[in-house]
Amino acid sequence: MNERKTLFVDVIVPLAVKNEFSYRVPFEMNDFIKSGMRVVVPFGKSKLYTAIVTKVHEQAPSAYQAKYIEYLLDDYPIVTGKQYQFWKWISSYYMAPIGDVMNAALPSNFKLASETKVALHPDFDGNTEKLSDRQFQVVEALEVNDVLDLKEISDIIGIKTVQPLIKELIDLHVIISQEELSYKYVAKTGIFYRFSEAYQDEETLNELIDRFEKQKQKEKQFAAIMALLQHTKTTDFAGSFVAKKALVELEISQSALNSLEKGGIIEAQRLQIDRFQDSGKDLQERKSLSDFQQAALDEIRAVFREKDHCLLHGITGSGKTEVYVELIEEQIRQGKQVLFLLPEIALTTQLIQRLSAYFGDLIGVYHSRFNQNERVEIWNHVLTNHPERFRIILGARSSIFLPYQDLGLVIIDEEHESSFKQYDPSPRYNARDASLVLAKSFGAKVLLGSATPAIESYYNAKSGKFGLVEMTKRFGGIMLPEVLVADVKKETKQKTMQEHFSSMLIESIKEALEKDEQVILFQNRRGFTPLWTCEVCAWVPKCKSCDVSLTYHKHSNSLKCHYCGYTSPPVGTCHSCGSNRLKMLGFGTEKVEDDLSLLFPGITIARMDLDSTRSKNAYQNIISDFENKKINILIGTQMVTKGLDFDNVSLVGVLDADMMLRRPDFRAFERSFQLMTQVAGRAGRKLKRGKVIIQTREPENWIIQKVIEHNYTDFYENEILERKNFFYPPFYKVIRFTLKAKNENELNAAAKIFAELLYGVFKERVLGPEFPVIQKINNFYLKQVTLKIEREVSPQKVKERLEELIDIFFSTPSNKSVRLVTDVDPA
Repeated sequence: MNERKTLFVDVIVPLAVKNEFSYRVPFEMNDFIKSGMRVVVPFGKSKLYTAIVTKVHEQAPSAYQAKYIEYLLDDYPIVTGKQYQFWKWISSYYMAPIGDVMNAALPSNFKLASETKVALHPDFDGNTEKLSDRQFQVVEALEVNDVLDLKEISDIIGIKTVQPLIKELIDLHVIISQEELSYKYVAKTGIFYRFSEAYQDEETLNELIDRFEKQKQKEKQFAAIMALLQHTKTTDFAGSFVAKKALVELEISQSALNSLEKGGIIEAQRLQIDRFQDSGKDLQERKSLSDFQQAALDEIRAVFREKDHCLLHGITGSGKTEVYVELIEEQIRQGKQVLFLLPEIALTTQLIQRLSAYFGDLIGVYHSRFNQNERVEIWNHVLTNHPERFRIILGARSSIFLPYQDLGLVIIDEEHESSFKQYDPSPRYNARDASLVLAKSFGAKVLLGSATPAIESYYNAKSGKFGLVEMTKRFGGIMLPEVLVADVKKETKQKTMQEHFSSMLIESIKEALEKDEQVILFQNRRGFTPLWTCEVCAWVPKCKSCDVSLTYHKHSNSLKCHYCGYTSPPVGTCHSCGSNRLKMLGFGTEKVEDDLSLLFPGITIARMDLDSTRSKNAYQNIISDFENKKINILIGTQMVTKGLDFDNVSLVGVLDADMMLRRPDFRAFERSFQLMTQVAGRAGRKLKRGKVIIQTREPENWIIQKVIEHNYTDFYENEILERKNFFYPPFYKVIRFTLKAKNENELNAAAKIFAELLYGVFKERVLGPEFPVIQKINNFYLKQVTLKIEREVSPQKVKERLEELIDIFFSTPSNKSVRLVTDVDPA
């Protein structure tokens, strides 16, 4: 007889807490519980949460009495050991609670809490014969109450832990948990039909067909039999299932299917459907590489023999994707997994199509626009490490958290993009930087690609930390676009501007449209107009909760705050002086679309910004229509600058370059150069040289001149000198602390105390406290303290000291009302 052991587990709970917690394991779970499994645990006075087991041991906690685990949710671990180590690194480096990392990493459908509400499943047929007494009690209660939470069910049944019972009923498709709550994963199911066992041999089937064919009154049933037979012939097995949807598409009536089922000829079953089924499409042959593409590929291979990281600096249109394809193919042949990181969901649409043509069902896609059920299924596919499915994951930043088993290569396309940085909520990680650590844990190689690399990445390549490979020619010998400058200041004086369009841009748009070519216009501000103001007293309508003006959106005819979401109807009179002389200043993508429709009537114009792409397939539809030439002019925010590839675009217009250059941020020039260069790269990619027109009041600005010259190297040399002189990355690490409070006086006092604490240790490396550009958001006043640390200093020691100082800061009662947001390496 085995000795009875008392086991404990350490778990992560999905709350903003730094520590893990120990729980006692009920004896009956001893043989089953493993690290990486989910358990239901009590936390606080009466809450239940899903937690992830990180360690199984026999050491009881000394600081508190361990509570028992309530329930074990999994039969096998859903989080790997490498994932857990990766979570710990993110928690440590970005100074984020481990519970926040868990929340970011796991699809929310994997999480269960005591507030879970359940209702009867819409597909439940009411048959309770096979249910236990307690299961029947739950169904009976839900027939009366419609929706119940777990606590109410617990009271009705008279047992404390109802999670196992609820899970059983969910698995039986008797009940379903509501979307706003926890264990939300619902397997996709459907009705399927097949021939009953008595009719599965050929002879009996032929007799059945002969009988029904001769009876005119059974014509519809005969059609159903033939349709079912037609589908099952593809499997050579008459007992295989056929989806009801497939039969309905053949116009088979439900009444005919019901009659055949009553007659015992066919049977129906509800089966689970894989949301990611085989595409069944033939794969395309890969394109032959040009000489310079092949040379770049050979150089990358040579770098990977000596280094783990390589920066591919390839100008726009140089054909980097084809080089990626060759490297991916090498990893697939070795049985490895590949992570292909992209900054924007918009980019995945085109790349899915291009890569799927080569790799078919080996491609899996993971991003936030997928619903939670789809994200769970992708997670499970990656976890099982199937040799023929989802070997290549194409995704935005959240895809670094998937449970990879054998990662061989990470490709980071458009690596310079700030979209790789998570801003809110915590953890505020950068997927580009974090993926280097993820790759290291697997011994995988990392390829960073961009036409305009981040200053830090290019510095790492120049200093020898990364390998550097450069592609300086466009594929097919196409020249880089001609970049022209329209002097808005001059044209305004000459009165040749039409709305916000220079005469040069208007004439170029006309020329492009006459040749049946397409145009992209870039304006990095959404909405109709960013500012309404009174001509008499200069009053501006502002958000009630934030220190910002409201933006007018014509489509919804409302004034909106882009920070907190506050909405108000348009104002007719000034709230300060009562005048009705209100005018609009500035312009966003909506106004550009509106003005263009008047200047070019009959032309199809589309807009791609946050407002027009909120639904799951909106990006895909806009991009598809533009590719198929259903759209003549595409207006967009920075979404249109990121790696999209259109054959027929001959003209790109940058409507307001000055707005980007004037941002109060040390990265303003870098961002401006990148955005203008990237959007310029959308012009003339396949057939002929394109044209780019940049509208500005400062045509001699050195950044704009470098964009005209397509000269990244000179831009880098100028910018890196500025960074060194003013102690910014890559020479210094930056950590930004934002303090928030509803009372401005309390905030000022707390920020002063916090800055003094930091100054006592880090001296002149501390900047602030100071108000940011926007001093109040969502009723919270903000103040920032910035810390600059030399690159050579141990980041671990710095952060340990910072944690101590933060603990000292919050030990003062008056500071407890203040929130502190820590952002390591702000983008």
